[in-house]
Amino acid sequence: MKPCVYILYSDKLNKYYVGFTTNLEERLVFHKKAEGYKFTGKATDWEVFYVIACKSKSQGLAIESHIKRMKSKVYIENFLKYPELAKKLLDKYKGC
Repeated sequence: MKPCVYILYSDKLNKYYVGFTTNLEERLVFHKKAEGYKFTGKATDWEVFYVIACKSKSQGLAIESHIKRMKSKVYIENFLKYPELAKKLLDKYKGC
């Protein structure tokens, strides 16, 4: 399975969640049933907002960390407006 960074969105919470996985379908099911978990357990309406396919686990983890460090809803929303953002991140962390 291919590693990827994923961004989920909950309309109920009006919040995004950023994660890394090698099995997006399984991970989405987990988040929707994550009762009791600190963040994703607060809602069951998580939907995939954006996915960045990575070439390796280390690249994916670096990109996930980068996005989380930004702590910005606008930055996340800009992935849809400016697809080149994902390409820039993949280029920046291509050596990982």
